[in-house]
Amino acid sequence: MDRAGAAVRNVWVLVGMSLAAATPFAAAAAGPAADPVAARIDAELSTAYPTGGPGAAAIVVRDGKPILRKGYGMANVELGVPNAPDTVFRIGSMTKQFTAVAVLMLVQEGKIAFDDPLTKFLPSYPARGEKITIENLLTHTSGIRSYTEMPDFESNMRKDYTVPEMIDHFAKEPLDFPPGTQWHYDNSGYFLLGAVIQKASGMAWGAFLQQRIFDPLKMKGTYIGSNDQVIPHRASGYSHDENGKLVNAAHLSMTQPYAAGVLFSTVDDLARWDEALYTDKLVRPELLARAWTAYRLPSGASTGYGYGWEVGSWDGHRVIEHDGGINGFSSDGVRLPDDHLFVAVLSNDEDHQPDPGTVAERIVTEALGKPYDARPRIEVPESKLREYVGVYRIDADSTRNVTYDAGKLYTQRSGGRRAEAIPTAPDQFFYAETLNTLRFDRDGAGKIVGMTMSPFGHEPEKAVLTSEKPVERTAIHLDPARLDGYAGRFELAPGFVLTITRDGERLWAQATGQSRLEIFPESERMFFLREVDARLEFALDAQGVATGLTLHQGGRDMPGKKLQ
Repeated sequence: MDRAGAAVRNVWVLVGMSLAAATPFAAAAAGPAADPVAARIDAELSTAYPTGGPGAAAIVVRDGKPILRKGYGMANVELGVPNAPDTVFRIGSMTKQFTAVAVLMLVQEGKIAFDDPLTKFLPSYPARGEKITIENLLTHTSGIRSYTEMPDFESNMRKDYTVPEMIDHFAKEPLDFPPGTQWHYDNSGYFLLGAVIQKASGMAWGAFLQQRIFDPLKMKGTYIGSNDQVIPHRASGYSHDENGKLVNAAHLSMTQPYAAGVLFSTVDDLARWDEALYTDKLVRPELLARAWTAYRLPSGASTGYGYGWEVGSWDGHRVIEHDGGINGFSSDGVRLPDDHLFVAVLSNDEDHQPDPGTVAERIVTEALGKPYDARPRIEVPESKLREYVGVYRIDADSTRNVTYDAGKLYTQRSGGRRAEAIPTAPDQFFYAETLNTLRFDRDGAGKIVGMTMSPFGHEPEKAVLTSEKPVERTAIHLDPARLDGYAGRFELAPGFVLTITRDGERLWAQATGQSRLEIFPESERMFFLREVDARLEFALDAQGVATGLTLHQGGRDMPGKKLQ
């Protein structure tokens, strides 16, 4: 259930012998082998997850054999229990690939068809005259409102729901768009698929997965999780408060994630699962190929998402990937089927940076012999860098601004963070912390006309150079005596607080679980950030004391009340 709460929290930011015998992950050495690639991967993970705090377990499998499987940091900080390869983590939205394959199994048996309407299985669902198909649910194109984006989601996280109760809760919401016309990540769609699987198979969703997938593959560390269940080797989940202090993760009723994100698993079990996908033990290859093909909208535009997986490429290698985020945990699994390579990183720190996706992707580059930190850099004169400056339009709502500052080129997507683009070849750039690359596109006359952003494992995103100029905000001077009036803690949502502090003549803002950033006044009430495309508008009383604020970011206006 990645993006559980992300609508607010991320604003600022197998045949023959048994598979267990064929892929003895649990029997492999826990530490890196003498292989220098494994040693470099181990160093990367050790740096990302130092001892003492919560950490992760990771596995790297090439040609069915693990080259590294190891735990880092603590599974339980309070008791000093370290993470290990058999530590059990919540995997959040990595659950979706299991739900998707369960649907494929039922398609294979003739019990479900991709173009079946949802109402064939749930006749009382209010489709509002639209045909919402099973494929719409699989591909996040149903238009159904995601329950994790509903205003009451965070305030209701502790509430237990039955499956019908949860469906009734979000079914009353209007459709966000006509089915099949747009893509929007949707936990409600996968929740509904759990109910569809139950209706089509005659078995509860969890029982189906247990009997048809987990038991045959001997995935003994994978569970349909709950909060009261005693699970051997289960990790405790952690988060951070607005001051960056480590805290136990907020409680979430595990009745809510269901088929969208309830599973617990281990890196060993995920490796077993990955190996099964190279065979027809579960599903015929042509059905899996369909799951790993990006769905296209009527316009022909690719969504970059198949059934339960994101699909794309990196440096000529086909990539199939999905992450997961749920209270206290963050995860990522990457498979490169043409290279027979699989990487999984499961963490018990939901706020950790770098996140498991970034770590897993860096590991992939090491395993392929193309280390991300060995990318060449070239020197580009200021005059050439300034040629790239401008506003590049992605679509009607989004742009990417390119600016020059003190010898460096920066890009910033609408509502996002500013990042340095490092030149690696003529017109080509990369980012130090990610595997994303950027190419500036020229016409036949050599004039820059656009850019192509290529995120790791995702389809490229193109943008066209416009005549607009990047917004250059100018800070004004405020009387230092007035700055204390802006200080305070402002709650934008339950558990998500912006803390405003004064340090001399400077003001800083810090969001829950994130680093503090300086804010600059452009008027008495409006402040801007340089590192993030966002503005803060303060409500002031007659004495100039802030009584509330509104965060303007990414086209959204999020009011926050001042906490006493």
